Amino acid sequence: MKRALIVIDVQESFRALPSWDEIGNPKIAEPVNRLVRLARARGDLVVWVLHAEAGSGNAFDPANGHVRLMDEVERPLPGEPALRKTSHNAFTTTNLQQLLTEAGVTELAVCGIRTEQCVETTARVGSDFGYQVLFVTDATTTGPVGGFTAEEIVARTEAVLRDRFARIVTVAELE
Repeated sequence: MKRALIVIDVQESFRALPSWDEIGNPKIAEPVNRLVRLARARGDLVVWVLHAEAGSGNAFDPANGHVRLMDEVERPLPGEPALRKTSHNAFTTTNLQQLLTEAGVTELAVCGIRTEQCVETTARVGSDFGYQVLFVTDATTTGPVGGFTAEEIVARTEAVLRDRFARIVTVAELE
């Protein structure tokens, strides 16, 4: 089974937000880097995705300089696609599905920022497109939302994805 690692929104935009102080795992780069090294060692395709909101004036507006990978995250190697999305999932506003199809990918490992939003949504859409999805839960992070803690949101996301849209795994399980 040919796998691709999709690294979603591990970008400086989030650190530019006041809510970054409440993020569940501010050291998200560490497990993401482990996954990237593992994917490269396996010969998997690594796809980098950043969220952009051009003209918004906020932290996701490329004009403000935050729409870039976090400084401590591995850098894309030649041949590793780097996409910009404007929707919550990594498919709708990019050519991700075309890239995956051309590479013969049948399995996705997803990680990144906003466990319950961009990462979960990408996992669901990927599953709907027929990919086997690995949701690498400890390589995702989020902040509190709607009175729920980051930990509660991650647990909820795992519960709704498990055995329906994705297999929930950890970085260590993949190593």
